[in-house]
Amino acid sequence: MNASATDMIPFGGADDPILDSVEHGGDLAAARRLFPDAPEPFIDLSTGINPNPYPLPALAPELFARLPETGALTVLAAIAAKTYGALSAAHVVGAPGTQILLPLVAALARPGRAAIVAPTYSEHARAAALAGHSVSEVRDLDAIGDATLVVVTNPNNPDGRLFAKENLIGIARRLQAHGGVLVVDEAFMDVGPLGSSVAPEVGRGNIVVLRSFGKFFGLAGLRLGFALTAPPLAAALAAKLGPWAVSAPALAVGARALADQAWIATTRQSLADAARRLDAILHGAGLDIVGGTTLFRLARTPAAKELFRHLGHSGILLRVFSEHPTWLRLGLPAAEPEWRRLQIAMAAWSDKG
Repeated sequence: MNASATDMIPFGGADDPILDSVEHGGDLAAARRLFPDAPEPFIDLSTGINPNPYPLPALAPELFARLPETGALTVLAAIAAKTYGALSAAHVVGAPGTQILLPLVAALARPGRAAIVAPTYSEHARAAALAGHSVSEVRDLDAIGDATLVVVTNPNNPDGRLFAKENLIGIARRLQAHGGVLVVDEAFMDVGPLGSSVAPEVGRGNIVVLRSFGKFFGLAGLRLGFALTAPPLAAALAAKLGPWAVSAPALAVGARALADQAWIATTRQSLADAARRLDAILHGAGLDIVGGTTLFRLARTPAAKELFRHLGHSGILLRVFSEHPTWLRLGLPAAEPEWRRLQIAMAAWSDKG
């Protein structure tokens, strides 16, 4: 999806309290400061996290009292490899969330130029710079040029753009000729089309796939993520993380959840149903839906700032974008009371228009 010229108008200036407070989403404390009179509980639609998380199993107290066992990490890696499509546990590195992996993965490529397909998650650019790369943001794969590190989010956040697997494999081949590395952030691939992941291709040697556990399973606070890559790169990443990188509770919950194929299939369907319901609400309020996944929708309206404030005063937090002032990203309400509050607030917005 191409941004129009009007999408690039500054949202509200450097001193805009919206940008100062909620640019990255998920911060309800900042939302409450911005909208102190909003009704409680606040409904956080500013993230792409499943609002109905995987049911936590009963955990043995000793998981919290002892250091994680090496064997538990091996078990989790094997289950993750099977679920995500990697060749074996040797291709999987567990980490306390994918965030910590970003600069480590960027450092797998020799310092040079990093091409990041944008707009996307802003931390990729910061992590590449930390790893010593000069960073340029490009709009499509044809513009990567002589980059030694290429980062693609697939499906992309926030517009949901999906890159064909064969095109990504072609980029990896090009990079391999001069020692480059392709990083594919598949944080939202759990809800992407089946067969679209490049995880089965990580054995090629210069592909790293990042998978986020917390978004689809709705357990972001557990802090669990994975890098899938060829065994030599996996070993290098694991060495940088050091021992006991993943907590024992995260190992236990992650192993159980990733093996629960029935829950995964049911949740993919329920999220798709919820996304269609959200689409109907947004269309009914006159918004254009310009992208997204079944965990979030990207909507466009010239009155994005006004709608953000209207919903904020109603106790509903959305995601805004400084460089794209007509965009709003909305996650999914969790249960019927939240759906009703959103419908009522959007109907009031429509009546004002």
